[in-house]
Amino acid sequence: MPTAQSPMAGHVARGFEPLAEQFARHFTTGQEIGASLCVYHQGERVVDLWGGLADRETGAPWTADSLIVVFSATKGLAAMALNLAAERGEFAWDAPVARYWPAFAQAGKQAITVRQLFNHRAGLAALTTPLTLAQFCDPAQTGAIRAILAAQAPAWAPDADQGYHALSFGMYADAFFEITCGEPLGAFLQRELLEPLGADVFMGTPPEQDARIATLYPVSTPARLGHMLMAAARGGSTESNVARSFLRGGLAKAALTNPPTPGGMGAYNRPPVRRHGLSWASATATARGLALAYAPWSMDGLWQGRRLVTAQTITPLLQRQGWSACDAVLGKPLGWAQGFLKEEDGVFSPHRESFGHPGMGGALGWCDPKARLSLGYTMNRCDWRVRSPRAVALCQALYRCRLG
Repeated sequence: MPTAQSPMAGHVARGFEPLAEQFARHFTTGQEIGASLCVYHQGERVVDLWGGLADRETGAPWTADSLIVVFSATKGLAAMALNLAAERGEFAWDAPVARYWPAFAQAGKQAITVRQLFNHRAGLAALTTPLTLAQFCDPAQTGAIRAILAAQAPAWAPDADQGYHALSFGMYADAFFEITCGEPLGAFLQRELLEPLGADVFMGTPPEQDARIATLYPVSTPARLGHMLMAAARGGSTESNVARSFLRGGLAKAALTNPPTPGGMGAYNRPPVRRHGLSWASATATARGLALAYAPWSMDGLWQGRRLVTAQTITPLLQRQGWSACDAVLGKPLGWAQGFLKEEDGVFSPHRESFGHPGMGGALGWCDPKARLSLGYTMNRCDWRVRSPRAVALCQALYRCRLG
């Protein structure tokens, strides 16, 4: 394979040069500080690129092994665990959540199904009880947090609307999984999928991996608010819709700010938050790890002759199980399939069968079973927008490559 040219290292298979050129352009135009990109196609690793700096102050280079928090790309990993647990008979998607978690039936939630909860249609996008990140990092608070989640009243009847459960998705996933399956979600996923694959992904990053953690460069709160104010004034975009809802103090703000991050979003990339498998935002990964985690999902559940996921589990994920032309939190068209995001056509893929999850700032884990592709993209310079233009541009470049 030809070697990728500066400012990158790594390799790219013939036919995938348009993607390598796009990735390189992000460095030469100053859009990246440090980043990695990995793609598997038909079971072969065809793109494996990295470049830039893991830390600007020390000049430490970004390497193929650099770990970084992937924010909401964590939700795609949580969806993998949920789907594998359902495959093993731990729960049924269309059964009431309260069948497995009786306390959940409070406040009129007795009819909400597992599918509705994890397809963001349960009306639980915003919690009314103030929480802190420190609570989620303290095992002694687990019972209190579960009581708050169980007592929360939904904002709408099941399936009456859709609103991105930006933080609460992971809170409910962690509680439901451990109550139903008898072990933490991250531990199950590590044993059942990540370790068999050798995927460099951690839902709860141990201390021995700390030396690999790259420095995150999030958008500051004042800068983010400034961008949002300008977007709200301009109108006509997803960012303007989210900004207007957030600045009004509506559902978007409530869904995105409880628990708050007083020290900024960089808190998710630092101990103790990354030590804990918070299924909405705290996973760390390399691009190779994300792409590899999605690889079996792009290959009918098979990987190197071993079946890791059944075809029956993957088939329902190819369809949009829920869809909203204007999500109540994000203000844009999108849908879900058993915890995985189903984006608008052409955002991350031209194929509606594709699924995965992006993360705030730009990280992306995605797969396309129709084209037999899986992709991982990690970076340390965060974008302020709902969908990072860098991630979108990379995906569009991928489909300009020779995929036949």
